[in-house]
Amino acid sequence: MSVLPLTKSSRIIVVGSSTGGTEALRVFLGMMPHDAPPILIAQHMPEMFVASFASRLDGACAMRVKVAVHDEEILSGHVYLSPGHAHIALARDGSTLRVELSDAPPVNRHRPSVEVLFKAAATALGPNAIGVMLTGMGKDGAAAMLEMKRAGAYNFAQDEQSSVVFGMPRAAIELGAVDEVVPLGRMAERVLARVRA
Repeated sequence: MSVLPLTKSSRIIVVGSSTGGTEALRVFLGMMPHDAPPILIAQHMPEMFVASFASRLDGACAMRVKVAVHDEEILSGHVYLSPGHAHIALARDGSTLRVELSDAPPVNRHRPSVEVLFKAAATALGPNAIGVMLTGMGKDGAAAMLEMKRAGAYNFAQDEQSSVVFGMPRAAIELGAVDEVVPLGRMAERVLARVRA
């Protein structure tokens, strides 16, 4: 498995999801190869379910799926799932990136909040970020996804037909934050095409 440290030109994929996200993540991650770029996920989920969910995903995916740990180095071939009690973000440490967890107050009534992750991606990654907004209720992450786009990132949103709830993707699309609207079954394919572009 490829677990090389990141270089300054490495792509990072950041994902936001809520209602319906557990199944959407299973489909999306299940189509990613073992050596895909790192993926950080803010999924609205009670803390008590996160570890078992990560374990199930890890057994079903080629990538290594784990619950994120504060200050750990972000490596290719790995998926970092937000704990249910903390915001997940990332920060540059020289030529590498590290996970940042925070117990700061909820944003958009959520902790973890997609807004926090996407805002950090805009700041730390700029054009090296790829944003993915999956199914979910509300508008968490939409404004920060627009910040990502303005910083040079390329963003995807799940389409209405394949979403359990189209709220979060719709909010991002309506703000003009999304470059491609994609059915869930083609999301991994399109994201990988962008990685290679």
